[in-house]
Amino acid sequence: MIKRTYPQSRLRRTRAKGYLRDLVAENHLSTNDLIQPIFIADQQEMKIDIPSMPGIYRHNLESLYAETEELIKQGIKSVAIFPAIDSDKKDAQGSHAFDDKNIVCSALRGLAERFPEVIKIADVALDPYTDHGHDGVLSDSRVDNDQTLKLLQEQALLLAQSGADVLAPSDMMDGRVKVIRNILESNGLVDTIILSYTAKYASSFYGPFREAVGSAANLGKASKKTYQMNFANLDEALHETAMDIQEGADIVMVKPGTAYLDVVHAIKSKFQIPTFVYQVSGEYSMLKLSIEKGWLDKDVMLESLLCCKRAGADAILTYAAKQIASELNS
Repeated sequence: MIKRTYPQSRLRRTRAKGYLRDLVAENHLSTNDLIQPIFIADQQEMKIDIPSMPGIYRHNLESLYAETEELIKQGIKSVAIFPAIDSDKKDAQGSHAFDDKNIVCSALRGLAERFPEVIKIADVALDPYTDHGHDGVLSDSRVDNDQTLKLLQEQALLLAQSGADVLAPSDMMDGRVKVIRNILESNGLVDTIILSYTAKYASSFYGPFREAVGSAANLGKASKKTYQMNFANLDEALHETAMDIQEGADIVMVKPGTAYLDVVHAIKSKFQIPTFVYQVSGEYSMLKLSIEKGWLDKDVMLESLLCCKRAGADAILTYAAKQIASELNS
């Protein structure tokens, strides 16, 4: 690379006008890069505010369909569904996850019928359904990896049969990608995509999400550190990614997002596999509240997402997807 120095090279030349900055921009964000997470619940109200997540709601099925229609108009082509389950339907095994009439299965069937072109992503995890708030079944107060795999396999098959285009195991059990891929193949669901939460860290940024799905109260002070990743580690994320690819993952994901972009960059650089990032509830709420208070300019949300693209993310799950799509379209 030839290195030129001032004044032969004046780097400000291409920064002088907006169209020049756009012309030489190294990374771009479009509505194709955005995935909108949506919370759903079996409720009478169309939608209910989530206090810790400004602008985000729990939707009933009718409101879900209306919201999806609005997202399509903004150019968003993918949604990720997360349920808030009534406490009387929760138990130690997460049994309601295997009921084909539960809110997620009903939503997937409804979305598939009304919006077949929309990519429908469903989480494979038990924490919304367990009365203890953990992602698997407990044995002597510890999450039992191998017993949980059997249940995740059953849940994944039901979600795929209900209309999920993409299964997203978020539980961080060892071997879950392999058993899910095996059950899909053996049932002829060979085109169902596995988006693995490959590097899901034991982060403090998840608080508002746990309130939104109603798992925070059940979880209490219990820790998920025995199965979610230590946020001190990067090499371990590469190990996780290699295992998930070998087991049959089509796409991998890093969660949380903005604070973990070094992990996104390392995974994308090493494996060149489709790599997503999840800008989680805590990251979204911090920025949103700072914008509302006037502490930060509203463009900080767009900046944070473009930084995800610069780090190597192919797509971003963000609660700001609808807002940013509107800005991009204006």
